[in-house]
This record gives sequence, C-alpha cells and structure tokens, in this order.
Amino acid sequence: MSKIELNKRQEKIVEIVKGSGPITGEQIADQLNLTRATLRPDLAILTMTGYLEARPRVGYYFTGKKNNQLLTDELKKLKVKDYQSIPIVVSVNVSVYDAICTMFLEDVGTLFVVDDQSILVGVLSRKDLLRTSIGKQELTSIPVNIIMTRMPNITVCRHDDLILDVAHVLIDKQIDALPVVKDTEKGLEVIGRVTKTNMTKILVSLAGN
Repeated sequence: MSKIELNKRQEKIVEIVKGSGPITGEQIADQLNLTRATLRPDLAILTMTGYLEARPRVGYYFTGKKNNQLLTDELKKLKVKDYQSIPIVVSVNVSVYDAICTMFLEDVGTLFVVDDQSILVGVLSRKDLLRTSIGKQELTSIPVNIIMTRMPNITVCRHDDLILDVAHVLIDKQIDALPVVKDTEKGLEVIGRVTKTNMTKILVSLAGN
C-alpha cells in the first residue's frame, strides 16, 4: 500500500470522526449536508484503507493510524506462498561445470541441490562456484556435493511464513535466496524460493497498489 491521497471530502470525514467518533454514517452525512448514499463510497475507501473502522450499531471511529503504520500492517500480512518463485534445482550428482551452466542459463544467484527423491541436501551460491572455478581444477570432474553448503546448515522457509520474517533472514545472514520447503517423511522437499528480487517486486507492487 503506497501513501493514500485522500480527497477533500474524505479528509473532512476523517476530521469529523476524529472529533466525534464513534459516529454513524447518517450523522456524518448530516454534518456535511449530504445523503448517506453519497458518502457510502468514501466511507468504504476509508474503512478498507484502514483510516476508519466500523462497528455494527456503534458507528465509525478513527484508528489513529498514519500511512507508515498502514504500510507496516499491510507488510505483516504478506506470506511466502503468495510471492514465492519456481525453484531452480540441480541433482547432487551433477558436476560443478554443469551447475555453472545451469546458473548462467537460468540467470539466478542460488541453486538448490536435491537428491534423487527431490529432497533438499545442499545449496550452491555464486561464491561457491566462483571459488571452485579459480585455478586449474577440472570442473567437469568435481561433483557439487563437495563444495555445497549442506544440511543442517541451510536456512529454509515455509509457505505460511511471513515475507517480513524472510526479509530479515536474508539481511541478517547476507544471503540472496531461501528455499521454500515442505516437510515430508523423507525430508524437506523444495517447492519454491524467495529471493532479494522477490522482495524488490513486492516493494514495487505495494507502491503501485
């Protein structure tokens, strides 16, 4: 939610509710010399955006929230499942060379390594692959399981986690992506990913909403 620009009538409604709330829609309309039907769209907007709240048989009252508080409330509702991307995975048996090719072709910064049952066993970052490629090593003969970060040293998230919590993890651990996993009897199945790019898209989406 971006900064909400209220029109003059909506601003007047907010001022009336601030000073007289709780107050009914009819009473607000009387003060503005308008009909209740005329005010209905404005009251709906002010309620949906969080400036006002309405209680049956009581009326409207001011929430006391400003734009930054409304934005914070909106962010706290966002969940991983609504914004996760398709995961880019490689088999634990592939070579470092193949992993580099996959990372380049898919244009990602993190690869998730899975076993033959699609269970998460490791993570590969750009730094891992770059570090290994420096020197005279034969990349086609080095399996990724030698250089990857292994479980249980992998930070994961689940689809019901809050986006805001994931953002904190990305910042605190200075990583580019988290695998979204589902708990199974065999282990953690990779079902998605959340990246810094996802976070940027969310920010743009909120600003444009």
